[in-house]
Amino acid sequence: MSAPHKNKTFATLLAFLLGGFGAHRYYLKGFGDMGGLLHTASIAGVGIVMAVAPQADNYFKLLPLIVSVLIGFLEALVLGLTPDDKWDARYNPQSGRQSDARWPLAVLLVATMMVGATSLIATISRLFDLLYTGGAYG
Repeated sequence: MSAPHKNKTFATLLAFLLGGFGAHRYYLKGFGDMGGLLHTASIAGVGIVMAVAPQADNYFKLLPLIVSVLIGFLEALVLGLTPDDKWDARYNPQSGRQSDARWPLAVLLVATMMVGATSLIATISRLFDLLYTGGAYG
């Protein structure tokens, strides 16, 4: 009996859309994956920051989740750019099928780069605004 085949495009899509919650890690490695649990713990991190510093700016309250989402974008790029033969050796050794990534993966990688880079720049800009001007620009 062969193991289920893990689709690279679907894993990249999960990392792009739900990477901040670790959905791609759970898809690839199961619910015992430490990386997935760390992504999921970012939600608890938001709650902890809200409880410890209720007067803090919303940016700081959401910062654990923001960092997790940014890491999810980076992981989407890493997953999507992995060559098919290395992908199959790592995630599909017993599936009996070979991966063949096509143009939807390329479109997804371009979207990930656009959204991820924009999010990273916005995050850094807001952090510097809050740290150096006290939030004078927003």
